[in-house]
Amino acid sequence: MAWYKENVLWKIEKAFAAGYDPALELAKNAIKKPADTAESTSAESLDWDLEGPWTQHLRRKEQDLIDRIIQGKEVGHYFILLGPKGTGKTTMILDAMQAVQAEGVAMCDAHPDLEVFRLRLGKALNYEYNEDTQTGLFQRRDPREGGPALDIERALNKLEKVALNHAKKTGKPLILVLNNVHYFNHDDDGRNMLLQFQQRAEAWAASGILTMVFSSDDFWPFFVMRKNASRMHVVSVYDLSAKDALTAAMRMRLNARQKKESPELLKEVVDIVGGRLTYLGKVTKAQDMVGYAKHMLSVEKAWLLSQVGLIPDCDDDVMDEQKWSSCSWLLLREFVRRHQQAMQRKQEAVARGEAKEEELNDIELPRISYYECRQIMTRPDFMDELDRKNIIAIDINHDVTPDSWLILHAAEEVVGEEGFDDLLDSVRDRVDEIESLHRTRELTFKDVDAGDRIRLTVDKGGARVV
Repeated sequence: MAWYKENVLWKIEKAFAAGYDPALELAKNAIKKPADTAESTSAESLDWDLEGPWTQHLRRKEQDLIDRIIQGKEVGHYFILLGPKGTGKTTMILDAMQAVQAEGVAMCDAHPDLEVFRLRLGKALNYEYNEDTQTGLFQRRDPREGGPALDIERALNKLEKVALNHAKKTGKPLILVLNNVHYFNHDDDGRNMLLQFQQRAEAWAASGILTMVFSSDDFWPFFVMRKNASRMHVVSVYDLSAKDALTAAMRMRLNARQKKESPELLKEVVDIVGGRLTYLGKVTKAQDMVGYAKHMLSVEKAWLLSQVGLIPDCDDDVMDEQKWSSCSWLLLREFVRRHQQAMQRKQEAVARGEAKEEELNDIELPRISYYECRQIMTRPDFMDELDRKNIIAIDINHDVTPDSWLILHAAEEVVGEEGFDDLLDSVRDRVDEIESLHRTRELTFKDVDAGDRIRLTVDKGGARVV
């Protein structure tokens, strides 16, 4: 039994050794180029060094901090990476892991089912939860009887012993990355699991033996963790600026070995999809970049309408859905208005000579404070669902923006359609009408003949009113 316990700790140490890591191995395999590139444009004809440092990913300003975290140089804190989906959070972590060959680092993806997450954490830590031994047959209770939370607590106890030994030997902390923690269910079980890891992160950061890194696309994990955080640092990851997006699109296009395009065409593409790296990665691989960007916009618009489309004269069965949709469009319409106002102010400044025409490309996504969004929507509880559906994004300053430029452009097309304001007002009036009917009670009197009188009394606990 003593040998088995020592072997468990040895196996966890191997999980943090340099070399093979499951998450890193998958990422490295995904970025390998195909051997047959005869039909693609050659490097000589493109006049570009395709082996330069920009060939795979754009090095962002946050990468230096991520590198220091993964190298174990940021001690005494734990971190949460917060930003919309597709901005490059996981890519930066994997790049930093590859630079150190995943030495001292383990990475695990969250999952809504805690039993699945239990197995994923065990795979990342090389821990079998006592399932690789028969000693459990002679115990009075099944170790798994308490559920996944207790199993994970046992794994963290073992990890703590390994981290203590590693810190004494090397003087550096281990790194544990929990990726996509927004996949946990936003219920008691999911929040308790997040709290369980946060408590460990606080203690390990204080002792300097292990640094935890959380990443999330949604805002709610930060809101939950903020209440108990004393050593948590937040790293916000946003879309690229227009200038950086143009440079990244050019280099992604050349790295994809597609034909070289003019800066004007690349600018048109960036104006449509914005600086989201995942969108740029898709559009730069297409033969017709502009056509594909417009196709992505039409798909985004269709998806947006499928989620929050307005239904005039709706039935009372879909009243709650239309209440959510109408409140969502109140916020999206305000985003469109503020963006148009910002564009108009910048154009007027250019006309007066107070600004350069190039500055029209530097206009950011419209931002509205969380407090003001509550007033606009009149239903603040709807904002979490919009964030989960990647329609809006909320940052650590409690500012709300459209999730991407594609969402904003799709909303602009819908709001710009003739009769949209009337449609929105009619849907809201219909919702009010249905709610009024639900609050109305009908009294029916039977066996009433001509000349009969009905006497109605309302008693509110005070004077009697007839």
